[in-house]
Amino acid sequence: MSPPSANSFILGTAGHIDHGKSTLVKALTGIDPDRLEEERRRGMTIDLGFAYLDLAGGQRVAIVDVPGHQRFLKNMLAGVHGMDAVMLVIAADEGPMPQTREHLAIIDLLRIEHGVVVLTKNDLVEPAWLEIVRDEVIGVVRGTALESAPIVPVSSTTGAGLDELRGALERVLARATPRPDLGRPRLPVDRSFAISGFGTVVTGTLVGGSLTAGSEVTVSPSGARARIRGLQQHNQEVQVARPGTRTAVNLSGLEHRQLHRGDVLGLPRSLLSSRRLDARLSVLPQAASALRHRQRLLLYHGTAEHMVELSLLDRDELRPGDDGLVQLFAANPVVALDGDRFILRVASPAETVAGGIILDVVPQRHRRRDATVLANLSARQDADAATAVGLELAKHPTGLTQPQLAARLALPMDQLAGTLSSLADHQAVHLAGNHWLNRSSWEAIVERIIAALRAYHRAQPLRRGMPREELRSRSAIPAAIFADALAGLVDGRPPFRT
Repeated sequence: MSPPSANSFILGTAGHIDHGKSTLVKALTGIDPDRLEEERRRGMTIDLGFAYLDLAGGQRVAIVDVPGHQRFLKNMLAGVHGMDAVMLVIAADEGPMPQTREHLAIIDLLRIEHGVVVLTKNDLVEPAWLEIVRDEVIGVVRGTALESAPIVPVSSTTGAGLDELRGALERVLARATPRPDLGRPRLPVDRSFAISGFGTVVTGTLVGGSLTAGSEVTVSPSGARARIRGLQQHNQEVQVARPGTRTAVNLSGLEHRQLHRGDVLGLPRSLLSSRRLDARLSVLPQAASALRHRQRLLLYHGTAEHMVELSLLDRDELRPGDDGLVQLFAANPVVALDGDRFILRVASPAETVAGGIILDVVPQRHRRRDATVLANLSARQDADAATAVGLELAKHPTGLTQPQLAARLALPMDQLAGTLSSLADHQAVHLAGNHWLNRSSWEAIVERIIAALRAYHRAQPLRRGMPREELRSRSAIPAAIFADALAGLVDGRPPFRT
């Protein structure tokens, strides 16, 4: 059995119920992804299933099999997180069906750009009928992320087409970009259970960084602490789990009942949770109606589901096909990073209506139609590292530490450090103690100290000086920043050279 490859990918299934997704996975891998007794008895996938596939080039690919029934779409949405490529499964004897189209819309909204369309049950139809279905499929995927995806007919019963499918998957995954290591691992939990003799185990798709056996981790948003006893990938024990892999984590210090689907495992103090999110939202052209200001919707992000209230920042409604800037207010804390994608659904009647990209994970509450807010959010969407740092520091008059800044921005740690160093060289930011401030915030702090001194000497002209702690208290500046600013003034250094 070959070890996991250096570049790991997650391959998912999608498609209508009873179109043969689980049967296809078993035919490709020899592993039955239906792990629940009820699933095997009813012949219907209810929850997420998992397998792995060894490709001819020696690459091992994790497979996430999702349910196709509309009733279990929330489970499908938990599984689609972290997918690098997808097999859109369509039965040749039926053709595209309602969940085919909804799953395809979700794939499109989440920007899963690599995939293969698989026409299953090829042995049940005549060649002429297969061509009719192929033409229909071409029309369904036109204008979507899978428009150029190869279409491969297969029969999971006879094995016809399986070798061609493996070859197509290998070519598709060769074009996929490996998940980056940002130095900030996140494992959105999709399962939590106990194993006799081992204790608590959670599983999920690891993104954003590596986890190491023996490390301390935090469960967000609860803040509970645990230690990693062991790690597994593809049923093999590993010392280090890399991003872009299905990972099982054996934890000590927590009962499995303390962890739930939607929780996120990460390194201590590396992740933020917030009930307020700024985003750019795109409404599906086929949505039944416009989205309204203050409308309540279901947010799907990672493996979590949250009820949110929608605040439209630049208009009164978003019609089908529109996109706009919004703020989402969640009933419970959301663990996210800038750049994450999400799905919105109407609870009743159940319908996927929109998706988007998170622009700010810890925003302030905004006034609607504020030109400055709208300009800043538009700038955040495609910002380079320097712009992203500048926009985030502008929100914090007393600055942020580097770990605090890292928790807010989806930048690799080394890139963030280099960006801050470059900005400091150009006098755009200043490091005071362990806090980074932008130029205007730093100059404002120095001016506050000078203003407090002037006011004191006007009120107390006969005193030789102002007590240091009283100056810090009256200027209301954090101690670490105050010490650095005062030292600069004592030395005669201006806040920035001109």
